[in-house]
Amino acid sequence: MDKLNEAREAINRIDKEMAELFCQRMEAVRQVAEYKKQRGLPILDTAREEAVIARNSALVENEELRSYYVNFLRNNMSISRAFQNKLNSGMRVAFSGVAGAFAEVAAGKIFENCTAVPYDSFKTAYEATVNGECDCVLLPLENSYNGDVGQVMDLAFFGSLYINGVYDISITQHLLAKPGTKPEDVKEVMSHPQALGQCASFIKKMGYIAAESSNTAVAAKFVVESERTDIAAIGSEKAAEIYGLEVIANTINDSNNNTTRFAVFSRVCRNYNPVDKQFIMLFTVRNESGCLGKALSVIGNNGFNLRALKSRPTKELIWDYYFYAEGEGNINTPAGEKMIKELDEVCSHVKIVGSFEKEIAL
Repeated sequence: MDKLNEAREAINRIDKEMAELFCQRMEAVRQVAEYKKQRGLPILDTAREEAVIARNSALVENEELRSYYVNFLRNNMSISRAFQNKLNSGMRVAFSGVAGAFAEVAAGKIFENCTAVPYDSFKTAYEATVNGECDCVLLPLENSYNGDVGQVMDLAFFGSLYINGVYDISITQHLLAKPGTKPEDVKEVMSHPQALGQCASFIKKMGYIAAESSNTAVAAKFVVESERTDIAAIGSEKAAEIYGLEVIANTINDSNNNTTRFAVFSRVCRNYNPVDKQFIMLFTVRNESGCLGKALSVIGNNGFNLRALKSRPTKELIWDYYFYAEGEGNINTPAGEKMIKELDEVCSHVKIVGSFEKEIAL
C-alpha cells in the first residue's frame, strides 16, 4: 500500500472516531441547552468560550497547527450555539408591556430566537413564569437616570423565582406621533412613569402635559388608536415601526447614559459556579437596636463588599422594612455559607435571590 492510501485510511479511521465523539459532544450540548433554558441563561457566553479556546489550544504543542486548531474550536462552538438555538427556539420569555416595549427589545438581545410574551404588568409576567406558562421573565431592576423599580424588588422579595443574570441595556427615548405631526402640534405626551422621568427636561421645555401609561409601547398603541392629533408617546423606534408612528424628535432622554438594568428571573437557580463574583440578597432585621449595623458588619467581616443597599416597606407591618443588597464576591463558598449562617443570628429573614459571574452590557 502506497503512502497516499495509508494516509487516506488513517484519515477515514480518525474521521470515524471523530464522528462518534462529535455525537457524544452534541449530546452534552443538548444538556447544556436544557440547563440554560431552565435557568434563563443566554446561549452565548463569550468569556466561557474564550477560556475554553485558551485552555484547549494549549494542548496542541505544534505551533504550526495550533492556529488551525483554534479555528477548529471556534467552528465547533458555532455549531454548538446553532444547535442550542434550535433546541431553545421555543423558549418563552415573559415581559411587561406590548409589542415594541423596551423589555421586548432587550429579550431579543439576550435570547436569540426566543418568543417574547407580553403581559399587562410586572406581576402577571412574573406569575406566568412561576406557573410555567413561560420559561423566564425579564424585568427592569433600575434605570440609571430615574432610579429603582420598586415593584420588581417587591416581587423578588415575596416571590419564588431566582435571578440568574443582570443585563445593562442602553435606552434611547424618542417622541412618537402620527405621520405628519410636528413637535409643536403636540400638547400631551404619554409614556411609562420611568420614561417620563427620563425625559422630564424635554417635556418641560416643550410645555407638554405628561400623562402616565403602563408601558412605553402601550402609550404608542394608544396614540395610534386615538382620534386626537395633539398627543404623542415616548418610546422606542421599534414601537414606532410596529404601530405606524413617526419619530418626530430623536433621543429626547435627558441623559446620554440612559441605561436600564434588566434581570432575568427563572424557576431554577444556577448551580455552584466558581467564577461567580456578584450576588443579590434580600433580608429583614429584627426590630432591635443595632441589628442592621450588625448585619452589615457580618457581610464585611466575611470579605464581601456591598455595592448597593436599599430599603423597601414590607407592607405587612407598618414601618417594617426589608433590605435589597447587591454584593461582590462568590456567595457559594465556605465564606458565603459562614456569612449566611451568621446573618441568620441577627436577621429575621435572609434570602439569596441571585448569583452570577458579572453584569453584562448589551
